[in-house]
Amino acid sequence: MTLSEIPRLGVVVPPENPTAEPEFNRLVGDRMNVFASRFPVTPGMGLRQMLETYNAVLPETLGHFGGMRLDAAVVACSASHYLLSPEGDRRFCAELGARAGHPVLSSTRAILAACEALGLTRLTLVSPYEPWLTELSRGYWEEAGLTVVRTVLVPAGAPGAAGRRFNPYEVTTEAILERVRAEALGGDDSALLFTGTGMYTLAALDELARETGRVLLTSNLACAWWALRTVDAAEPGEEGHHLLRRLAGRTDPAAAGAA
Repeated sequence: MTLSEIPRLGVVVPPENPTAEPEFNRLVGDRMNVFASRFPVTPGMGLRQMLETYNAVLPETLGHFGGMRLDAAVVACSASHYLLSPEGDRRFCAELGARAGHPVLSSTRAILAACEALGLTRLTLVSPYEPWLTELSRGYWEEAGLTVVRTVLVPAGAPGAAGRRFNPYEVTTEAILERVRAEALGGDDSALLFTGTGMYTLAALDELARETGRVLLTSNLACAWWALRTVDAAEPGEEGHHLLRRLAGRTDPAAAGAA
């Protein structure tokens, strides 16, 4: 297969996010080529205003791919789509796809598609967000018909660091493992959903996959799972990355396109 024949995935990502592209590249491997367009920098804005701005400029930001042929695109910013209802999110993505001429899906809708394919109804939400945004996330999932049985907050920095601040881009693998092992691996069968495309999760999930049989789902993992199936770049059970293979072993391929 020549370079031009490999399916192309567009990723829209916040400007400071250091995680999305590296994780996408590791997850999709040589089955897709990944190209990014970044939201504008928003100096002086509070978090909620920034997220509202991302939604407002998303059509323009997708347009920055210009005339490049894309086979699919994902919006790698979960937090901004928590401001929408699940139905509003669905309509927004449908409008973006119609304008772009290829499928466009938010990371939140990709998670819902994966939950439907897996038959999931119960989630443990692992969140690097400030408490108000974590609650907004919980409300989104519950409005979509899922039950959030507990939330696990993962502050920035190493475990036991002084103070308690939240920044997805500064969450450590050690902090994820410490909080999940302490609060989420009890006698419950809910799926572990790690929200946020900017929280680096692959190293933590490598370890957790050996420790638990629970479903492990992240924003970036769900997007990669959806994108590979949307462009027919992976047959069930043939995904290259072991976390995708683990997920694929639980899914109904016929449901993979649901969004």
